[in-house]
Amino acid sequence: MKSSEIKDLTAAELRAKSRDLRQDLFNLHLQKASAQLEKPARLRTLRRDIARVETRISALRTKAAQV
Repeated sequence: MKSSEIKDLTAAELRAKSRDLRQDLFNLHLQKASAQLEKPARLRTLRRDIARVETRISALRTKAAQV
C-alpha cells in the first residue's frame, strides 16, 4: 500500500483498514507458528503498512485537535 493511497482515505476508512491489516498480520503469525508461511517478507510489508496507516490516523487527530 502506498502512502498516496492512504492519504485519500477518511479516518473511519483508515481505522477499518488498520483493523483488517492487523487481522492479516495475526493470521500470518499463526501460519508462521505452524510452519505454513510461504512468504515471510509479507510480515514485514504488513507491519510497515500498519505503521503508515497509524501514522496517518495520528496526523489526522493532531490536525483535528489544532482546529
